[in-house]
Parts: sequence; structure tokens; C-alpha cells
Amino acid sequence: MSRPAISVRQVSEEHEGSFVELWAASRVEAGVSPDVVARAAAEGRVTTALHRDDVRAYIALHDGRPVGFSIAATSPFSALTDAPCVTIDQLYVSPDARRHGVARHLMSAVTLYADSRGCEQIGCNVPAPNREANRFFARLGFSSQVVRRITTVAALRRRLGADEPRHHSLEQLLHRRRSLRARATAAAGNRLAG
Repeated sequence: MSRPAISVRQVSEEHEGSFVELWAASRVEAGVSPDVVARAAAEGRVTTALHRDDVRAYIALHDGRPVGFSIAATSPFSALTDAPCVTIDQLYVSPDARRHGVARHLMSAVTLYADSRGCEQIGCNVPAPNREANRFFARLGFSSQVVRRITTVAALRRRLGADEPRHHSLEQLLHRRRSLRARATAAAGNRLAG
């Protein structure tokens, strides 16, 4: 018996709806609330990202049925280098289609994209607790270069403030107001753009 045919295509208008459904399934599987995922999809955040010049999304079809996707973006490897790098932001395969070569097909498409952009390196963002994904990328030759740690601005401000005297200067107060105003303006712009 022959293996089912797997094909990979760049996400176009034809596959955009299927892509959004797969993306939503991946986020819910990652533990994000279905309501939050549905709101992000309805606001058009995914569609907006798909139309950016520096983003390339692929969808994998298993006998014509959408079963996985990859999202890659081109940017410098770091702020201090000019060498472009393709970063795989997300790679997802539906649970029922795993272990059939879908992820490898998606990775081949990303490799061709990196070649077309003149990139010598490909990076990936892999959640630290996802052992299966980490093993997959390690088998393909990806090694750990950095550990990316994330916190909120408010949490960092609190931590940094714990070592400072309790008085606030006028300059600190004005800086905080400008920061809050900038975030409010950015949030309003994102709502209008979506």
C-alpha cells in the first residue's frame, strides 16, 4: 500500500481559511483559551500577519486535506548583524497526521524559502517544555544557541523597583505617563488596523 500524498503550498487566499482553522487548533492544543483564539482570528491578526512581506506561511495537505502549517519570518539573526536569518515561528501538524512526514515536508519548504532569501541560517522558536518538538529539531541539526526568557514590562518594573528607594522623581513619573500613553495609542492603532 502506498503512502498518502503530502504536498506543501504557500498559503494563498484559497487556503487562508484552512490555515486559520489549523492555527486556532494549534493554539488551543498549546493551552490558550478557545475564546482568546477565536477573538484573535476574528480580529484578523492572523490574516494581517500572513500578508506581511517578511512572513511566509505554508500549509501541508495530506491527500488534499489540510493537516499542518509552518510560519517563517526573515530578519537579521541579531540586532548587531546584517546577515539575514529565517526564523521558524511555528510548526504544527494535526495529531492524527503526525509521524507521516508532514513536518519534514514543511521544513523542506522553509529551507527553499531561506535559500531564495539568501539566508545562511535557519532558527526556530520551540517551547522549552515541548520535548517532542525539541527532539525533532535536534535530529535535524538545530542546536541551542540562546534561551529566550520573557516577562511583562510591569513585572520587570516591579523587580527593578524593589532595589530602588521608594521615592519617585518627577522624571520617573513623566516617563511612566508617556509609556502608558504610548501603549494606549499602540493598542488603539492595533484595534483599528484589525
